[in-house]
Amino acid sequence: MKSLEELKAIREKMQSKVGLRSEDNSVTRVVVGMATCGIAAGARPVLKAFTEGVAEKKLDDVVVTQTGCIGLCKYEPIVEIMAPGHEKVTYIKVNPEKAAEIIDRHLVKGQIIAEYTINAMK
Repeated sequence: MKSLEELKAIREKMQSKVGLRSEDNSVTRVVVGMATCGIAAGARPVLKAFTEGVAEKKLDDVVVTQTGCIGLCKYEPIVEIMAPGHEKVTYIKVNPEKAAEIIDRHLVKGQIIAEYTINAMK
């Protein structure tokens, strides 16, 4: 059995490698629903588009993560954007082309694309 100090050192080393989600409220979080329904609807290319697009634009204050079921299967792929000081925005039926537009307009310019949001369905 390892000592407590050794276990803490291993934990810290692994956390930095896996990039565990932090609760840092100073960054914008882009969360892609990656449950079975999301994957079946095309969430993998959407996640890839966001990951690559954010890196390409060097958006250091944006973190792209994935989550399980968001609970709105018929609207998949779903992407939630949580920016400090702003309400959560839920984009629905996202594809890689929409992802690129969301990166340019929402993440870079701060403009919510209302017609892609869950509110547009009401």
